[in-house]
Amino acid sequence: MDVVTTSGTGLGAMIRTWRDRLPPSAAGLGTARGRRAAGLRREELADLAGVSVDYVVRLEQGRASTPSASVVASLARALQLSTAERDHLYRLARLVPPADGSVSDHVPPGVQRVLARLGDVAVAVFAADWQLVWWNRGWSALLGDPSASPPGLRNFARDRFPVDGGPAHLARWPVSEADRDATDAAVVSDLRRATGRFPLDHRLAALVRELGAANERFAALWATGQVAAHREDHKTIHHPSVGPVVVDCDVLTDGDTELKIVIMTAVPGSEDETKLRLATIAGPVVGAQT
Repeated sequence: MDVVTTSGTGLGAMIRTWRDRLPPSAAGLGTARGRRAAGLRREELADLAGVSVDYVVRLEQGRASTPSASVVASLARALQLSTAERDHLYRLARLVPPADGSVSDHVPPGVQRVLARLGDVAVAVFAADWQLVWWNRGWSALLGDPSASPPGLRNFARDRFPVDGGPAHLARWPVSEADRDATDAAVVSDLRRATGRFPLDHRLAALVRELGAANERFAALWATGQVAAHREDHKTIHHPSVGPVVVDCDVLTDGDTELKIVIMTAVPGSEDETKLRLATIAGPVVGAQT
């Protein structure tokens, strides 16, 4: 009879196990000829999770054993863990897993596989409270790299209704809509819908309180009591390298988690599609925030 020991069940060992089982193709990464590693390399996991390679090494070697909740959430997404596996990772890190009824930042493996197949299409994933939780290279190329902003500030509602007069954190250059008032109203009504779906979520409640107290525009729209979902928009992105790009912005929602998959595309065969392709080929641009 085989004997199963518990020596490989700690935090570092499990991260290594999950890293080894995830093929690069499932994470949207190319596979170089002659590659020896069947799973993700440490540097690939670090890049996907937005942490340093050294930190991944310390986690796997047991020299770091208490990562923050945000780091655990990022690792769970990067490793494409199931909900049960994600919760196990939280417990190994001595953290309480997200409770049922809370806004989830977890992107299910099936959704991640779909996103990986979208290639260079500009796409990002937001939680139910419009917190940015994932984006691809096409998104960074079109709007700028959000990783330059602190994770807690990467929120679309915060950008729409600033509380301190600071710069935007999701778009690094100007973005305009065909009807800005309609977009503002749609975002607020979508947040109100989220409060009905996740009435006990502290992060969502804190966001609504903060915006309502500090931004008159948000407070006025919230007072209307409108409840709806934000599904589509038309935007002009004033890209510093290729000029204005007109895109359709479609918002798809993932079932129970209420994740919002935001996809930006241009009309096929148009000048905007050419500009969008050029921006993607050029990659992220370093530019001033608006």
